[in-house]
Amino acid sequence: MTKDQIRDYLGFYRDLGFDTIYIPLPRPQTARLVEPEAAPAPAKPTAPAIVLPGLAPEGDTLDLIRLDIGDCTRCRLHEKRLNVVFGSGNEQARLVFVGEGPGADEDESGLPFVGRAGQLLTQMIDNTAAKEGIPITRGDVYICNVVKCRPPENRTPLPDEMQTCGQFLFRQLMTIKPKAICALGSTAMKALLNPKEGITKLRGQWHKWNDIPVMITYHPSYLLRQYNQAARREAWEDLKTLLHFVYD
Repeated sequence: MTKDQIRDYLGFYRDLGFDTIYIPLPRPQTARLVEPEAAPAPAKPTAPAIVLPGLAPEGDTLDLIRLDIGDCTRCRLHEKRLNVVFGSGNEQARLVFVGEGPGADEDESGLPFVGRAGQLLTQMIDNTAAKEGIPITRGDVYICNVVKCRPPENRTPLPDEMQTCGQFLFRQLMTIKPKAICALGSTAMKALLNPKEGITKLRGQWHKWNDIPVMITYHPSYLLRQYNQAARREAWEDLKTLLHFVYD
């Protein structure tokens, strides 16, 4: 079987929702006969799980990824969505922001982060860059979400929905190959890093996803819902650290 055939084969099963394959261990051989009374109970061979890597075809582009998503019906999120919200911004960006999923405004427009949370994110990027003397605006970065369709009532995406859509996020990030990624909120943090600790403990620190540095910070919608000076100040400090790392 060729490399391309293996990739297509694994991709087919990943679209069906499988993320592991199992390889049974060889049956243990008996070296000598023993009396039944003395024979220990044979241990059942275990099947080690091999987590499938994200599949990124050679020569992948954002246009090809968008084409592969198409009018996606791979999970239940397609049932009530209006538009697939793929992503937007500079396709050669040095910095990528990853959020949770589209809201009502994003679902209607087909663009990520255009509602109240998106407006706050734009202000955070533009104002922080201006104050720090970094000549960028929101249009210089790339912004996308873990899931590309709006969850009903803006609920948190379920694990299988994140897993199904995660293959496209993986390909987006591997295609852009940014200098750093900013995970906005706990859902993006879990999708990229799957940590044991919560966001309040891990935010503001550097982590790694496929050797790309990742900064975790609060989602703008959290800053809107739970307005307090401390959380906003922490988010702006995270962003300042991130921008200097990427653009200095």
